Amino acid sequence: MFVKRLLILALALAAGCTARAPLSVEVVRSEISRNPEASYIDGQEGKLKWNYTTGLELKAMLDASSVIPSVAEVSQIEQYVDAWYDAIIDSTGRIYKYRKSNYSLDHICPGRTLFALYDITGKEKYRAAMDTLYGQLMEQPRTPEGGFWHKAIYPDQMWLDGLYMAQPFYAEYTLRYVKDSLEREANYEDIVHQFQLVYDRTYDPETGLLRHAWDSSREMFWSNEETGQSAHSWGRAMGWYAMALVDVAELLPEGSAWKDQIIGLLKAVYEILPLYSDHTAGMWYQVLDRPYADGNYLEATCNAMFVYAWLKGVRLGYLEGRESAIQAYEALLRTFVTKGEDGLVNLNQCCEVAGLGGKQSRSGDFEYYINEPVRPNDPKGIGPLIWAALEYERL
Repeated sequence: MFVKRLLILALALAAGCTARAPLSVEVVRSEISRNPEASYIDGQEGKLKWNYTTGLELKAMLDASSVIPSVAEVSQIEQYVDAWYDAIIDSTGRIYKYRKSNYSLDHICPGRTLFALYDITGKEKYRAAMDTLYGQLMEQPRTPEGGFWHKAIYPDQMWLDGLYMAQPFYAEYTLRYVKDSLEREANYEDIVHQFQLVYDRTYDPETGLLRHAWDSSREMFWSNEETGQSAHSWGRAMGWYAMALVDVAELLPEGSAWKDQIIGLLKAVYEILPLYSDHTAGMWYQVLDRPYADGNYLEATCNAMFVYAWLKGVRLGYLEGRESAIQAYEALLRTFVTKGEDGLVNLNQCCEVAGLGGKQSRSGDFEYYINEPVRPNDPKGIGPLIWAALEYERL
């Protein structure tokens, strides 16, 4: 009955909203039409899984609902998002199959949507779930230098991905719920330290780009024995980092040294990125540091992330280059976004997954990155596409 009700909602949103809408709203409507309920996002086919991909897209949907004038449609989107979280978090705040002992930063990310959902619904179980995730961060294993491990199964490793998974939640929880001034200041100091540490340890002086990851122990087969760095700059890894910087900067106290430091890192990223975009398309490649190598390709998710963070940075006054950011947005749509015969918006050429080590013994070499699966409408690209469209629509 639950799935049937949401399927009816999806059809209503797709068929009943025929007037020309902003792209951000069109993407939300398309995704709801494609997925009868949120547990179908990212190939879950109706199964519940506490994963960052679904949580990221649902947060983008909620954000897009803020520009919809129809109260009824806003309510429908809120119900769509809330239904997934309500099903996966029980009445006590326990998250389905979540284990703190995994110390996975990926499991922090879907908690970001809970801030808005708690405001909307007032469900105390959402606050309890946020407390659980904050508790994980307070006990997260760290490198000797103080950086969060990416996961318990990846000891002493910091991946650029992890900065997005953890730090925006960490910053917003601190802003909203940490009342003790000493704890709050310690948290902000820690958040900024994480960003600076991973920047310093993944920075490639030959290119100015950031490598995908760093192993403090230098024990992983994929890490350089001298620097601990992985072999390449992966597009989406730097995309995660750019989005994390701009989202956290917005949450830090105005006029603070913490905020200035994060903005400084954001500026450093955007001083280098334009140098590695394709001269014709104006977009970036899957492997950033080998832009024109055979087999490399323009990849959608990293481009949506770069464009979103750039546009938001411009809007908030952190970055310059308004016209260049707009041109990048237009190139994003031209290169990757299409509309199918069914009228639904598609984001094409998304890298499905990439990582390092693990059971797959992922090497992180060039051949590895260019041979990972590619598909359309991956939530890791859909969420940033919605955000990029929202930022463009606000300029």
